[in-house]
Amino acid sequence: MNPIPPITDAELEIMRVLWANPDCPSSEVVKQMTDRMGWSPNTTRTLLSRLVQKEAAGAKLEKGSKRTQLFYPIITEEEYLRSETKSFMKKLYGGSLKPMLANFLQDKKLSAQEIADLKVLFDENGGDEEPKKKG
Repeated sequence: MNPIPPITDAELEIMRVLWANPDCPSSEVVKQMTDRMGWSPNTTRTLLSRLVQKEAAGAKLEKGSKRTQLFYPIITEEEYLRSETKSFMKKLYGGSLKPMLANFLQDKKLSAQEIADLKVLFDENGGDEEPKKKG
């Protein structure tokens, strides 16, 4: 798999539209960005072009049409989130999960249900190994 290209915050707004509406006509993307963000049609079209150049999104003609372009995501939202999470952890925590979790937990108390949910996640991901004893 190709690496996930860097996506700006503005481009991410467009990707959210494409993830929710694959094969979205450019006119619909323009309408949503005008309604949600107040962007001009040219701004939206420029960002769509950048996403296609970065190979984060693709464009094709609508079947039976010679003008209507449909835009679709090439990368999935899950791939993007995974890539951004790894980058965030590496940049701020040296790639280590423990200091990141410790930092988040300093500011927020977890409910019993949240703790139980996290335990399940840890167990599913190899967290059920017994710690090695020193000595």
